[in-house]
Amino acid sequence: MNQKSIAERLFNSVNIGLLLLISALMLFPFLYLFSVSFSSYEDFLGSRLLLWPSNWTTDAYEYIWSSRTFRQALWTTSLVTVLGTLVNLFFTSTMAYALSRPIIGQRSVMFMVVFSLLFSAGMIPTYLVVQATGLLDSIWSLILPVAIAPFNLIVIRQFFLNIPGEMIEAGIVDGANDLQIFYKIILPLSKPALAAFSLFYAVTHWNNYFAPILYINDSSKWTIQVVLRQIVVVGETTGTLGGDNMFAAQPPPPETIQMAAILMATLPILIVYPFLQKHFAKGVMLGAVKG
Repeated sequence: MNQKSIAERLFNSVNIGLLLLISALMLFPFLYLFSVSFSSYEDFLGSRLLLWPSNWTTDAYEYIWSSRTFRQALWTTSLVTVLGTLVNLFFTSTMAYALSRPIIGQRSVMFMVVFSLLFSAGMIPTYLVVQATGLLDSIWSLILPVAIAPFNLIVIRQFFLNIPGEMIEAGIVDGANDLQIFYKIILPLSKPALAAFSLFYAVTHWNNYFAPILYINDSSKWTIQVVLRQIVVVGETTGTLGGDNMFAAQPPPPETIQMAAILMATLPILIVYPFLQKHFAKGVMLGAVKG
């Protein structure tokens, strides 16, 4: 009994140590971004691994916030994320509810959903469709082509199937139609699943950079990820932010600007996550497990 207790304590200690190590590895990039973004150029050059600034400065943040390009990109991304998530939830939930009910052609529609999950049209056909519908250089080109994610649709449909049929039958007996049953019975019971998938959709829209590069030619409609690409990958720090920047004749070092821009682009979605975290695991499990 004593040996088992020692083994359990050893096992728990090893688990705790591994979890702390993994957590430290995950937090290290954010700590490095934070430290470099608030450091002076001398501190950055004088240290190979900067974990805490000795001379604090907010020049990098003042520089990016004084840029109209960065502010506009942040606003555009927020608008696309909010509108896109609402559109995603509306079309996904309504289609999932329709497919959870006994309707004519249900098998054929489900086959097309699963087929689109396994096989996509590809980049060029999708671009031609977006072009033919006149969505180029519009934020709707970032929303409508991805209005429904097949995998999310299948999981939410399974969640609706798990709702007791007696509740739907009670609504029918009370004289409720399909729309009333959906909005007054199904949706209130589906808050955990919808909260979880709203997070999935929001993160997808916020982090999307390939579609804006493909469909948006007007730089005034760039999203924050495209601006970050120009700053970090292409290296156009002053070219992207400096054209309309009235900060100073001498901008901060490019490295501190890059770190500050990355941190500011990551912070909003990190703030949203804790509010949906309590629904996250419950929503996914209820939609995936039959019972």
